[in-house]
Amino acid sequence: MVRRIIILGAAGRDFHNFLTFYRGNPNYEVVAFTCTQIPGIGHRLFPPELAGPRYPKGIPIHLESELERLVKQLKPDEAVLAYSDLSHEQVGHMAARCLALGLDFTMLGPNATMLRPRKPVVSVCAVRTGSGKSTVAQAVAALAHKAGLKPVVIRHPMPYGDLAKSALQRFATLKDLDRAKITMEEREEYEPHITAGNIVYAGVDYARILHKAESEANLIIWDGGNNDLPFIKPDLHIVLADGLRPGAELGAYPGEANVRLADIIAITKADVAKPADIALIRKNVKMLNPRAKVVQLYAEFGVDKPKLVKGKRVLVVEDAPTITHGGLPSAAGLSATLASGGRPVGPRPYAKGTVRRILAQFPHIKVALPALGYTAVELRDLERSINATPADVVVAGSGVAIERLMKLNKPVAHVQLKIREQGEPSFTKLIKDWLSTISK
Repeated sequence: MVRRIIILGAAGRDFHNFLTFYRGNPNYEVVAFTCTQIPGIGHRLFPPELAGPRYPKGIPIHLESELERLVKQLKPDEAVLAYSDLSHEQVGHMAARCLALGLDFTMLGPNATMLRPRKPVVSVCAVRTGSGKSTVAQAVAALAHKAGLKPVVIRHPMPYGDLAKSALQRFATLKDLDRAKITMEEREEYEPHITAGNIVYAGVDYARILHKAESEANLIIWDGGNNDLPFIKPDLHIVLADGLRPGAELGAYPGEANVRLADIIAITKADVAKPADIALIRKNVKMLNPRAKVVQLYAEFGVDKPKLVKGKRVLVVEDAPTITHGGLPSAAGLSATLASGGRPVGPRPYAKGTVRRILAQFPHIKVALPALGYTAVELRDLERSINATPADVVVAGSGVAIERLMKLNKPVAHVQLKIREQGEPSFTKLIKDWLSTISK
């Protein structure tokens, strides 16, 4: 009998699992996707041109909050969990919810969903969102360039717009980003790579993306999202463990799986983490994966216009996922502000519209604005919130030139950071040694 499937997702892993495992599989019929975490991605259609001939009308995407109604209406047999940045407790609650509805509850593993590449792949993933993946991926790309290689970055998906049009995206210039009309969340990840001279691929159909990327590279760098597993089977798997969130390596899904699979585990923020917390992470990592090499990293923070910041009132704008569902109260923006002698201004009283509602949803955020830009309304409300806050300057820690996207009444300084190493073994040497095995 054909089993009826609901895929529980957040516009990323869910689509990949469908395309790699379910699309052409006669034993299954996917009757719906659900979505959560990201605002504005519900009540869409996974388009028929991507879904394939078995789905001539496409596949509806509903909010996860509608699951009970969908089960009554669509009568599925099985729910498949296909998104990341959850705790093990949250996974257990979701399993209980699905079991109470009479559904089988499953998760697809790497053997069913990882693409097999023809070129060497290094992946950069994490235990939790906000651990510093983007910066480490950029550092790996820089080392690859110095080694005379031709790396191409493939970024974990963020398909928040037209799914058919964004099936395969290639970005080599900032104008490419403008033409694609992508969200600010996507720009945060792509702009730093492009500015550093890296070509970035992203989208929905990662089999096509991988094939295209391999045609112009001799090294693929997988730049992961949230704490998800890579979509492409890596030859070198780097996993970041946040020094400020000890214990997550045992409690995060699928972060723990990343730790167990890692070749190199980098404890980040080692300069500000407590020694006892670093020791706990090392203990947990050794228990989960004794073969992994463990290194310690930290970021050296600054801004590109220090004179604008020193002694001034500063509005900090941070990467949104890091300080929302990532759970951190602040990130690179605040660190750079304090390092540059700025005085942070609390933005909560001045937040407008959707930004105000997000801050109400995440009360742990005290001294920063999340760089919301999933929709035009959010971007407008972020602009209104920034302009209403009585600050002298904005410090943008999200990696995107926000002043290009909105009209601001105050100047913007951008975070600059460099990866530094602490102790032995040397992360740089480990990467250089591995890169030396790749033919140019």
